[in-house]
Amino acid sequence: MPQPQLENTLCPHPGGQHRMAWWSWGDVQAEQVLVCVHGLTRQGRDFDRLAHAMVERSSGRLQVICPDVLGRGRSEWVSDSALYQPPQYAADLMLLLQQRHQRAPIRSLDWVGTSMGGLIGMLLAGQPELPLPVPIRRLVLNDVGPSITWDSVARMQQYVGRYGRYADLAEAAADMRRISHGFGPVPEDIWLELSAHMVRALPDGGVTLHYDPAIGEPVRAATPEAAQAAEALLWGLYDQIRAKVLLIRGQDSDLLTEATAHAMTARGPRAQLVQWPGVGHAPTLTAPDQIEVLATFLLDPAA
Repeated sequence: MPQPQLENTLCPHPGGQHRMAWWSWGDVQAEQVLVCVHGLTRQGRDFDRLAHAMVERSSGRLQVICPDVLGRGRSEWVSDSALYQPPQYAADLMLLLQQRHQRAPIRSLDWVGTSMGGLIGMLLAGQPELPLPVPIRRLVLNDVGPSITWDSVARMQQYVGRYGRYADLAEAAADMRRISHGFGPVPEDIWLELSAHMVRALPDGGVTLHYDPAIGEPVRAATPEAAQAAEALLWGLYDQIRAKVLLIRGQDSDLLTEATAHAMTARGPRAQLVQWPGVGHAPTLTAPDQIEVLATFLLDPAA
């Protein structure tokens, strides 16, 4: 499989700026752009298989942009952990798209967001007044919606940012497998492929995870009351989305309930719902049948 190109964008934040890394697949001049945004503790190389398949299926007339959101992967870390929240992430990605549009006009913009990446997508798609180059046309929400169960937040509070060192990639991959059982039955070779991008080498040997432990601080500061207020805001944004929406739910998800998923099919953009058995939070979008569902939705004009 070919490898993506690594790019960087300088993004402002209060009191300074930071560098956001992103991975580019396909034609950098393409009029059609797909943005794929990862979950809370992940990074842009999660989408390698999906991005490669999408470029191939489009005969190369597509650019797929997979960012390492601030504090993850190859992107810079910041000293103010309060910046590790969706409004800053959304601003960074909007700037990236504005700059890309200046270099080569974007005529069609689609979005795939897993968990946190889906929340960022809702922020951008649900505010038509924002200066995106073009409105988001099709939006894939991978196991996320306006309502997120408090139990899933409490689970994240226990592990996000709390990691140590590992002897090697195999040990790190095994530990990540342990806390990521919701991803479903991912074959071992694909799991190692995903895990290879989740670690960074330590100067004195061994490896550790790729992200700033401080991304966990805003998560641990969350309260049920704050989560309830955020939910009301997100439903308001969801109801304003004009993009065509595909909602993917792992049937065993502890984050997106079946009731919320069905509510999303009945209001706002009236999402098309696909539920996958044997998977929780969140599907990796690496299996051929999973990729086929997304490719049909995003690339087939009749979908």
